[in-house]
Amino acid sequence: MGNKKGKKKQEVKKQKEKNQKIEEMMQREQNNLESEIMLLVLGTGDSGKSTFVKQAQLLYKNGFSEKECDRFKKAIRKNLIIHMKLLIRGSYDFGLELKRSNERRARKFLDIDDRSGLSEKTIISIKKLWKDSTLKEVFEKRVNLQIPDTADYFLDSLERIAEENYSPTNQDIINCRIPTTGINELQFQVSGYPWRIVDVGGQRSERRKWIHHFKHATIVLFVVAISEYDQYLFEDQNINRMFESLELFHNIAKKGTFVKTDFILIFNKMDLFKKKIKKSTPKICFKDYKGGHHASEAKKFITRKFLKVGKSKKRKVYPMYTSATNNLTIQNTFDKIINTVADNLM
Repeated sequence: MGNKKGKKKQEVKKQKEKNQKIEEMMQREQNNLESEIMLLVLGTGDSGKSTFVKQAQLLYKNGFSEKECDRFKKAIRKNLIIHMKLLIRGSYDFGLELKRSNERRARKFLDIDDRSGLSEKTIISIKKLWKDSTLKEVFEKRVNLQIPDTADYFLDSLERIAEENYSPTNQDIINCRIPTTGINELQFQVSGYPWRIVDVGGQRSERRKWIHHFKHATIVLFVVAISEYDQYLFEDQNINRMFESLELFHNIAKKGTFVKTDFILIFNKMDLFKKKIKKSTPKICFKDYKGGHHASEAKKFITRKFLKVGKSKKRKVYPMYTSATNNLTIQNTFDKIINTVADNLM
C-alpha cells in the first residue's frame, strides 16, 4: 500500500515538473514573440508581396544562396517558354496575324513541354517569335492575358539566360515570378533588433489558411498593386483585381485578429501605374471616379478608398508608394517602414 502511495506521489511530482517546464517554454516563446518585430505581409496574388520580401533579403541578408539561385534559374527558363505561349495564344485571342514565316513556328511552339528546358531549337524559336511585331503588340495589350509585367525583361535577355554558365543576377531574381504557396519567412537584424517578415500566399485558395495564426504581428503590410485597376483575377476573369484587393483589405482590417494592429498600405507598381493612367482610368473599377487621366488624382482617389475601409479608432493606417522592382525606391520604402515601426514602439 505504501509503495503505491509513494509511486503516486512521484508521478504527481513528475507531472508538476513537466507542467512547469512546459509553462517556462511557453513563456520563453511568448517573450521571443514580444521582443521580435514581426512584419506580416498580406495582399492578393500578383500584388508584388514576394518581390517586396526578396528585396528585403537583398538589403538585410546579403542576397540569395546557391540553392535559391538555382531554383530561380530553373523558374526563369521555364517562364520564358510559358510567357511565349501566352503571347502566341494572345495573338489568336486578339485575331492578330503573325508574320507568315512565324505562323507554323508558333503552332509548333505551343506543343513544347514547359519543363523541357531551353534547347537550341527552342531558343531560336523564342528569338524569332519575339522579334515579330505582332507579339510585341500583344504584350502591350496584355491587360487580361495573365502575362507578367516583367516578361519582356526576360525575353529581351534570352541570349544571356540561355548561356550554359548562366547564373541569375539580383535583378533577374527580383523580376522572377514564382507564386507564393503556404508561408515564407525571412529573419534578419536591424540596429541590433530581431525582425521577421512573414509572406503568405495571396491566391484565394491560400488565404483562409493563415488569418488567425499571426495575432502577434507588430504591424501588417498590406500590398496593393495600384496599377491593376483594369485587370482581372487569374482565378476568376469576372472579378476586378483592385476590387478584390479592396475587399480583402476590408475583411482583414475588420477581423478581430488585427482590429488593434496598425497597417502600412504599400501601393506597389507605381511605375506601371504612371504609364497606364495615360491610357485607361480607375473608372473601370470605380464608377464614382472623376479624376480623368491625372496620375495624382487617381492616386489620391484609390488611397482614399482603402483608407476608408481600414479606418478605426483603435489603430493607424499609413499609406506608402513604391515600385518593388526598383532597388532605389524600395530602399527608401524600407527606411520609412523601419522608422514607422520604431516610432510606434516608442
